Amino acid sequence: MQDELTDDQLHRYARHVILDEVGEEGQLKLLDSKVLVIGAGGLGAPVLLYLAAAGVGTLACADDDAVDLSNLQRQIIHRTESVGIAKVESARQSLEAVNPTINFIPIAERINRDNAADLVSGYDLVVDGSDNFDTRYLLNDVCLAAGIPWISGSLLRFEGQVSTFMPHRGAGHPCYRCIFPERPEPGSIPRCDEAGIFGSVAGIVGTIQATEALKILMGLGETLSGRLLLIDTLAPRFTTIKVPKDPGCPCCGVRSGADES
Repeated sequence: MQDELTDDQLHRYARHVILDEVGEEGQLKLLDSKVLVIGAGGLGAPVLLYLAAAGVGTLACADDDAVDLSNLQRQIIHRTESVGIAKVESARQSLEAVNPTINFIPIAERINRDNAADLVSGYDLVVDGSDNFDTRYLLNDVCLAAGIPWISGSLLRFEGQVSTFMPHRGAGHPCYRCIFPERPEPGSIPRCDEAGIFGSVAGIVGTIQATEALKILMGLGETLSGRLLLIDTLAPRFTTIKVPKDPGCPCCGVRSGADES
């Protein structure tokens, strides 16, 4: 970790540094941080852009998809000329234009049970921008095992949800399975390509995820661990629900053998 910011860094991150809560010390923490983002889609796009702009030193993204014209309505990291190329390559081009001083690691893979543990290893934080329950349950389990916080975001039509999970910290910190113990029945929740997404809602949810990530990396304020933020943009209404840790959770509860201290 470097001892002080360079003149160029002081200039680039000036609006951070003048915040009493951040200062040079907080910015140095960001420059020394490593974050993995799952997906370069509607949620991953604003997350990647804001974390890169903020100066997160090492930023990786795992996504095996290519840019499609239908993505551009909400996936703001991509451009029309990017249609057909790998999303991680399109993301790399955009992030280099925003902040060429960070280290971006493109991972052209889809996270699965075979590679998940290796993918999250070595990162300080994981931000989930996927669009399926299998990935969320998988991230919950591998991040708990590795002791890594992860931030979940989801959206459908005009609504979104955000929460932070750090069950390895014990009491008061539920895991994803504490809130959603079982996967929904197949077909019970329509996919985004069936029900639609209001483009800017992805920006709202992803920006909240990015803000949570920056707070955790710098140790600022309170996180959404133990709380579920519900967003209804048509109302408009933001609702926060407290969610307890389930002592009987098979993943992080007392009976699972997880540390409750």
